[in-house]
Amino acid sequence: MNEAMRGGHLAAIPRRVHLVGIGGAGCSGAARLLRRRGHAVSGYDRDGSSFSAGLGELGIDVHIGEEGRTPLPAEVELVVRSAAVPLEDEHCAQALARGVSVLKYGELLGQLCPADRTLAVAGTHGKTTTSWLLYHALCGVADAVGRGAPRPGALVGGTDRGLGANAHSPDDGGWFAVEACEYDRTFLGLRPAGALVTNIEADHLDYYRSLENIEKAFARFGDKVAPEGLLVLGSEVPESIDAAVRCAVWRIGRELKIDLMGEERGYFRFRLCGPGWATPVVSLGVPGAFNVENAACALALAVGHAARVWHLEGELAAAAAATSLERFIGTERRFEGWGIADGVEVVHDYAHHPTEVRVTIETARRAFSTRPVHVLFQPHQYSRTARFLGEFVESLRGADRVVVADIYGARAHIDEAAYGPAGDLVAELSGRLRRAGVASVSGGDLTSSVEETLRHLPSASVLLVLGAGDVDQTRERIIDQLALRSPAAGRALP
Repeated sequence: MNEAMRGGHLAAIPRRVHLVGIGGAGCSGAARLLRRRGHAVSGYDRDGSSFSAGLGELGIDVHIGEEGRTPLPAEVELVVRSAAVPLEDEHCAQALARGVSVLKYGELLGQLCPADRTLAVAGTHGKTTTSWLLYHALCGVADAVGRGAPRPGALVGGTDRGLGANAHSPDDGGWFAVEACEYDRTFLGLRPAGALVTNIEADHLDYYRSLENIEKAFARFGDKVAPEGLLVLGSEVPESIDAAVRCAVWRIGRELKIDLMGEERGYFRFRLCGPGWATPVVSLGVPGAFNVENAACALALAVGHAARVWHLEGELAAAAAATSLERFIGTERRFEGWGIADGVEVVHDYAHHPTEVRVTIETARRAFSTRPVHVLFQPHQYSRTARFLGEFVESLRGADRVVVADIYGARAHIDEAAYGPAGDLVAELSGRLRRAGVASVSGGDLTSSVEETLRHLPSASVLLVLGAGDVDQTRERIIDQLALRSPAAGRALP
C-alpha cells in the first residue's frame, strides 16, 4: 500500500491495535494485514474459528472465550469492533473510558484500503469467490506487465484454499482486491478505483427492511467509484445502479459477452469478449454455472484496469488474467469437499440464503449426476429463516432428503420475540418440505442432526452440509462416523 508509512506500519492507523471479534472473517484478515505492516496487534473473540486459529503464529496476541477475556491491554491505542460486537462490549467500554478511539471494522477497512489501488467486490451472493478470482486475475496481469510490477493483495471473507489465508498484503503500489460487504453499509466506507457488483437480492432485511433500501445502498456504493474508474455489473443487477455512477460501466450481456464452451461434471468452460478484447477459452477450477458470471466479472475488472493503469494491450491482459484465474481452486466453505467415506461424497457450503441453497444443490446434481443428494441444513438467523421460509422450501425441494438443524442465531433473544420460538420455525420448514414431497425432519442440535442425517444416508450418495453458522464444525464427526460404517472405504480429502 502506498500510504505514508511510519516505522514500517500504516501511518493513518495507530501502531497498537486491538480487535474485538477477531475470529470473524473481516477482523482476522485485517489483523493479518496490520501485523505484516509492523503493527502490534491483539484481539478477543468469544468463540474460536478457523480464521483466528493461525493468528498466534504471526505474533498476534489472541484470547478466546470467557476464560480468555482479560482487561484491555494498557498500551492499546485503537480498538476495532466487528459489526456483531456492540459498543457496550467490555473492551470497547474500557477503551472509551480511557479516551481510546473505537472504530467499526468497516471504518478500519476504509483506512486499510488505498483509494487509488482498491478494487472492491460487492453483491448479495458470490462476493468471496469473486474476490479471490479477481486477485488471481490481477496476479496474471502483473505477470504480463513483467519484472518490477507490484504484486496484488487481498482482504476477503473466506480462505483461499491455495494460499491458506483470507488476506494477503500487496506490494507497495499493488492492486488490492477487497470483499465489500453490504451489511451495516460497510462497503460505503470505501472509495475504490474500480468495483464490481455480482447481483442484488433481498437479504439482511433485519437491517435494510426492504429491497428498495438495499438497491439504494448499492447505488451509493457504485457512486463511490472514482470517476476515472470502472464498474462491472452482473447481468441481473438493476439498471438503477448504472444511472447512479460517475465512472464507466461494463455490464454482462451488454459490453461483456459470455460464450459457453462446455461443461464437465459441473465445471464450466467459457470465453469472455469485452470492448476490443477477448479471452482464450477459460476452464474454471471451481464448479457451478453461477461461477461463470462471477469469473467473467473478475476478468473484466482486471483487464479494464490493466489497460487504464498500465496501458496493457487488451488481448495480452485478457490472456494473462485468464491463465492465472484458472489456477484458483476454490475457497474454504464454498462447495468444499470434506471427504469420501463409505462411498458418500461429503461437501460443505456456506449457503444460507435461498438462492445460494438452490444453486448449491443444482451444482451437486451436475457434479454427481447419478447419486441421491441428502442435505444437512443449519438455518442462519431467525429473522432470515422467518422472512424466507417459503423460498427455503422451494430451494430445498431439489434434495432427496433434508435434515433441518436448530437455527444458528446470535440474536436469538431479539428475534424470538418478533418471530416466535426457533423450534417452531424449524418444524414449520420441515413440515412444508414434507408437504412438498421431500423427506424431511427436524434434527435438533448439531449432534442430534448429524446422527439423524447419517442414520438414513445410503452409500454412494452425496451429503451437502449447508449453513453459515457453526455447522462447519461437524466435519470430523461426519467423516469419522461414515468411516466406521465401512473402515476400508473411509478416506479424508486433503
